[in-house]
Amino acid sequence: MTDEPDPAATHRVSDTRTTVEAVFRIESPRVIAAVTRVVRDVGLAEELAQDALVAALEQWPGQGVPDNPGAWLLTVARRRAVDLVRRKERYAHKLAEMGRDLQAVPPVEEPADPDDIDDDLLRLVFISCHPVLSAEARIALTLKLLGGLSTPEIARAFLAPEATLAQRIVRAKRTLAKKGAAFEVPYGPDREARLGSVLEVIYLIFNEGYAATAGDDLLRPALCEDALRLARVLQGLMPDEAEVHGLAALLEFQQSRATARTGPDGEPVLLADQNRTRWNRLLIRRGFAALTRAHACGGAPGPYTLQAAIAGCHAEALTYEETDWHQIVAFYDLLAARTGSPVVELNRAVAVSMAHGPERALELVDALTAASGLRGYHLLPSVRGDLLARLGRTDEARAEFERAASLARNVRERELLLKKAARQGD
Repeated sequence: MTDEPDPAATHRVSDTRTTVEAVFRIESPRVIAAVTRVVRDVGLAEELAQDALVAALEQWPGQGVPDNPGAWLLTVARRRAVDLVRRKERYAHKLAEMGRDLQAVPPVEEPADPDDIDDDLLRLVFISCHPVLSAEARIALTLKLLGGLSTPEIARAFLAPEATLAQRIVRAKRTLAKKGAAFEVPYGPDREARLGSVLEVIYLIFNEGYAATAGDDLLRPALCEDALRLARVLQGLMPDEAEVHGLAALLEFQQSRATARTGPDGEPVLLADQNRTRWNRLLIRRGFAALTRAHACGGAPGPYTLQAAIAGCHAEALTYEETDWHQIVAFYDLLAARTGSPVVELNRAVAVSMAHGPERALELVDALTAASGLRGYHLLPSVRGDLLARLGRTDEARAEFERAASLARNVRERELLLKKAARQGD
């Protein structure tokens, strides 16, 4: 006999742990959403989901990964939630018996409401976007719970320090618990008051799936699919809200390009180089249909509708050269005026470079570089590098691409930027 570890067994345990963590990242939002319905507390629901993860880490290496791992996690978490609720009810019942006789009161059955949200994930989005929280806290908390995003990923979405976002999420959970916020489904004006936060959450979840902050892969398809499904459900729930249809249109257009955005080895393929015959024409048709519904609602177009209109311009062009960049610049002018976002200004500069040349665009990018809003944002030096390369300023372009690569946290993006830097000497 020997006390030496079995390398094969160690490898199996490592593989199983990797599988557990991957499954949990995908399934945790659904588990948390379903358990919240039972315990009425998102912080507690997150803890119970973590308990299910620990159980999987303990049991799956020996028993094997179940055929439906997501259902396994949900069953374990839900059972523990039900047990917890029952213990609390028994305790409350005993306390009540000590003070007075309990009167049996039949539960009041509420009539079904046609405006009720019958989707656990979307229900949890609205619940987490509670008005007792600040707008930033609502979005950060919901991205953590439903998007399955890590604190660094959320910090990137906000262009904020990780420590600040971590504290914001913790405070949000404490505030909900302290205020005794009722986890009801909002209706009427209350639902409309939360809509802006809900739309932003869905948008940011999709963005993280469309261009992952970190890791080895550019795309996280499950996040894109969840966000697109939530946007479609929201369309049916709030058919008279233009920005709901605008967001849905934007996501349909973006998702239509998914298969063309990476090469055979997972490397990024830029918009100019994509094979447009691989774009999903059904999703493009859905995008234009949603955009038409947004315009039919009336009023000035909002930020999501304007972004959808820009994406629609790309979808209409059969080749990159046929893109109507002047129209795109006009849409970006409206979008920049509506949002004041430095990221929008950076994207506008790219469109200006295509419509009016790199010289004018470089002036815009240099102005953004002087400001602090995009400090640490890798796409700023990346865009500047592209403009300098087009102007023949190769040494400066190489330095910008190298700086962008040092800021990029996604492996695929970093590799692409370093290749661009290397090509500047050719």
